[in-house]
Amino acid sequence: MGFLKRILRTPENEGLNRASTASSFELLSDEELQAHMGISRYDAFELTEAVRPSYDLQVIPKQGFRHDDYQDEASGEKIPVVMAAATSRLLIDLFLDLIDHLGPVVDVVLESSHHGGSGHRDFYREHIDIPVLKSVLVEFEDLLLNDGCCGVAVVNPRRRQEVQFDEHKLLICYGQPLEPFESKLIAYDVYPTEKLKFITEAEHVHSSNERFIEQFDRLRSRLGMDSDY
Repeated sequence: MGFLKRILRTPENEGLNRASTASSFELLSDEELQAHMGISRYDAFELTEAVRPSYDLQVIPKQGFRHDDYQDEASGEKIPVVMAAATSRLLIDLFLDLIDHLGPVVDVVLESSHHGGSGHRDFYREHIDIPVLKSVLVEFEDLLLNDGCCGVAVVNPRRRQEVQFDEHKLLICYGQPLEPFESKLIAYDVYPTEKLKFITEAEHVHSSNERFIEQFDRLRSRLGMDSDY
């Protein structure tokens, strides 16, 4: 079925569809668009099928991590963050190793933007053993890697820490201490990179299809998520 669903995302306005947004894609022929969507490697960095950069390559994907802050809207508190991009062959193993640092029992959130619009649906499951969660996630590796409308976050609310594997296939680690996450990233040859730009910071395209929607529903069922968070 190929890239059945393409959603244009820009950092200023996530969630707009291609028809409503002027972009570097607007004047492309179908052949040019398909050729661009078929490019999965930039130097040594290989993308999953989930997302592609802008046609004019405003940001060229590359491996590395940088520090940032997330400001909690409710409290105004700034939470330290490590954001990382890794080549596709490393992503699942790296994500599973990162969540080991959250403790033996965690909460998990699935995020879906499969049905378009400007919003997301979040599904929440409390208190799941890490080995059980990892076993389920490995079963759905294809979905997690290649669906541009699916993200997952693993949370330890007591420690106020979280590891997110978002729909852009970036890895985002929240909360102190960040050093264990940084050490794990470096062990996978993902190094701190000054002024690193991520694919989210420019125009980009997400891809999904009906098969992934069905897989997402099965994953949600396996994790016992019957309703929105």
